[in-house]
Amino acid sequence: MAPIIRALRKSDEPFWRALWTDYLTFYETAVPEAVHASTFARLLGHDPRDFNGLIAEVDGRAMGLAHYLFHRHCWKIEDCCYLQDLYVAPEGRGRGLGRALIEAVYAEADRAGAPSVYWLTQEGNRTARELYDRVGQVTPFIRYNRAARTVPGAS
Repeated sequence: MAPIIRALRKSDEPFWRALWTDYLTFYETAVPEAVHASTFARLLGHDPRDFNGLIAEVDGRAMGLAHYLFHRHCWKIEDCCYLQDLYVAPEGRGRGLGRALIEAVYAEADRAGAPSVYWLTQEGNRTARELYDRVGQVTPFIRYNRAARTVPGAS
């Protein structure tokens, strides 16, 4: 059966949580419960700064997810689209779900008038990069993060 790519719904929370937890585990990280709850609420929110969520279904079963958002850019008039998270469960791989999710994000970006779509991945994520090399263009940019520090007043 062909995959169905659709917007995330409130009733998807348990399936989304399992997929997102597996995604975080793949990247050898975890987040506190408060972040799970906040992220899911933001994915369903209506603030223009909120993320959007997509689910890939096969035979009624959620097997993949994508999280993306739109933001302004100093070098462009139109917004950009950042694809932050993309994950397909191991049993869903090889069925075109990753490509279908990326193409759905491309379609949402086109609808929003945001022709630029970008994402990051780890250099060693070879399987995903094989797909990304077919649907995107690698750039020469190198990412830097602020060194970890304690923020006054944060818990």
